[in-house]
Amino acid sequence: MKNNLAKDLNKVTCPYCKAELRVNLGEHIKIKHGEKKFKEAVLGAKENGMSDPEIGERFNITFRQLERIITEAYGINISILKKPKKPKGLSPKNFKEETSTVWSFEQRGNWATHDGRYRGNWSPYIPRNVIRKYCDYGDTVLDYFIGGGTTAIEAKLLGMKCKARDINPAAIGLTLENLKFDLQKPLFEKHPTYEPEIKVGDARNLKGIANRSIDLIVAHPPYAGIINYSSKVKGDLSKLSINNFLKEMREVADESYRVLKPGKKCAILIGDTRKHKFVIPIGFWTIRVFLDAGFNLKELVIKRQHKCKTTGFWYDRSIKYNFLLLAHEYLPIFEKPKKKVISINHEEKRKIAKFELNIKKQKREKIEDIESTTVWIFPERDMEERIKQNILERFAKSDRYIEVRFNEDKIGQNTKNGNIPLVYIAPPNKVDSIKGISSFRFSLKSAVYEISKCLAPDGFLVIDVKDIRINELIHPMGLNVLEDMSCHDNFKIKEIIIVTPNNKESNINKTKNSNQLDITHRYLLVFINKRGGIQDGKFQEVS
Repeated sequence: MKNNLAKDLNKVTCPYCKAELRVNLGEHIKIKHGEKKFKEAVLGAKENGMSDPEIGERFNITFRQLERIITEAYGINISILKKPKKPKGLSPKNFKEETSTVWSFEQRGNWATHDGRYRGNWSPYIPRNVIRKYCDYGDTVLDYFIGGGTTAIEAKLLGMKCKARDINPAAIGLTLENLKFDLQKPLFEKHPTYEPEIKVGDARNLKGIANRSIDLIVAHPPYAGIINYSSKVKGDLSKLSINNFLKEMREVADESYRVLKPGKKCAILIGDTRKHKFVIPIGFWTIRVFLDAGFNLKELVIKRQHKCKTTGFWYDRSIKYNFLLLAHEYLPIFEKPKKKVISINHEEKRKIAKFELNIKKQKREKIEDIESTTVWIFPERDMEERIKQNILERFAKSDRYIEVRFNEDKIGQNTKNGNIPLVYIAPPNKVDSIKGISSFRFSLKSAVYEISKCLAPDGFLVIDVKDIRINELIHPMGLNVLEDMSCHDNFKIKEIIIVTPNNKESNINKTKNSNQLDITHRYLLVFINKRGGIQDGKFQEVS
């Protein structure tokens, strides 16, 4: 009956009693035949290739309800109910390693047995890039959120040993299914090949994996409260609140530190979420968790999400309700230090950079295609102008705004005219030392204190900042500024926007070291002034 179910549903005919229906099919099956038959009909339609929107309309269910039915039936959240394909090729065509901090894969990747069945799985281009950059043949790769097996497949293809774990037995079954392919010569004539070790396991307790035995960790954890990855699996992190998710991720970070060899890397893909039109910065918070566990930050990659450019319904809602669709994730690449460094705090006099607060006017020209996602890509030649145009169109209610620039030579403040709807803090001049970062952060807090006196209630503060590399390590300035702003109770984070040039041969921040990625992105952190006045002018100094 299942083979003919989709055909029957298109006739709006009940597949069980053959009644011709003028009412909703889903309600009819529930009332006449029961909940079990209803779920069977939904799964039958899905198995026969009916699209998710068609199923939603036909059975009057939401996408989340469809996910729940699939997860309960299969024990795993998969989007395509079919067996893995037979490999036509074992490597992507014209593959080139990424050289900048913005990774963009318009095609998800479909070589070997890679497919999109497992909801929320990542593009195989990500583990391929990380493994090739940080591993030698025969190294051991660990993925403790293996899902559908993407990392294990790539490790097998690239001649690596692999330990794959997942708390969901159904995910392990799917991974084993996807690993059923043979490697072909001459691809691996010069190097041995290894079958991955696949086991049910908990990322918070990697028992059976020895201390300092792993060469690379590559993992894509579930995001709290976004996609349910299992039905009844105890310990599934996707079912937790954000606070509990971060608490459990600290255990994951500690175990990662334990099993990783000194000097080796740990790459984690993580993204933000949104609640009531405000961004929830899970990505930055997760980075902080791993830094607090003892890791250094070697790279901070922005991974673009495609098919997010909004049109029609979502574009209109984005403009009407003033929120951006999330179109980026973070791929921090951590490094376990070869030696634990004990930091010693020395008292030092911080140099406070002078800053100018100047009221400006800029003609607001109607932008035909205003940016509607969290990734803004502009030509480098007019990037600054395009940024301001979009900021004004999005967040200012007039053509007046304050532009703040840090200046060592003079200080000018023109803040007598209050009730300004928008303040834009321009990027600082070149900062290339730890002391310089500390001084900038402290100066920024002083500037925000002055800004609080003139920014209108519900006005917006936009801080433009970029990650900084010092002594081969990344200082995540977006994260740092977000944390520093927490002392200002009246400011709440509204958006985190990624800005990057669209020309591939950008001259921005070219690095001389080929092992380092060129930093080609910057952040616009958008805060809203929720109370229109500062509560406490005292600042905690930045260590």
